[in-house]
Amino acid sequence: MNPSFTIAPLFDEAEIAARNEAIAQAVATQAPHNLLVVAVLKGSFMFAADLIRALHRVGLSPQVEFIQLSSYKDALVSYGTVTVSKDIDSDVVGRDVLLLDDILESGRTLAFAKDLLVARGARRVMTAVLLDKPGHRVSHIQPDFVGFQCPDKFVVGYGMDAAHSFRQLPYIGIIEKDGK
Repeated sequence: MNPSFTIAPLFDEAEIAARNEAIAQAVATQAPHNLLVVAVLKGSFMFAADLIRALHRVGLSPQVEFIQLSSYKDALVSYGTVTVSKDIDSDVVGRDVLLLDDILESGRTLAFAKDLLVARGARRVMTAVLLDKPGHRVSHIQPDFVGFQCPDKFVVGYGMDAAHSFRQLPYIGIIEKDGK
């Protein structure tokens, strides 16, 4: 770890676990039909794993798929066009889909993925995000299920990274420069 900064916890393991259980309960009340969970890689993998187990505990048996989307390519700033890097294999026609993402900021990738699944014939596409940052939204999309409202800070941990580091943290934290 770089000694010029620290990671201040924002949401701890217990808070995250409780929100996953609450989201699973809320999804179950929607009585999903032939549920397929589609997790957006890479950042949502921990959220997806824990939420899928929570869905099992409330009596749901979803199938699981992963999609990888990109709006950055080799740039540091999004260029606004979303592309599919890795697609799902399952047919979604007539199925309810729960689309998972780690963080909703601009909304471009989540809106793209939702529209794609609807166009492929999904009966219903519900969205769940671990973190919602509504101040940066450029697409008109509101998640159906939200773990936490997130401050306008760069967050890491619980699957989210900074230059491919910190995904392994069991909590969500904010990178702070030392001395702040």
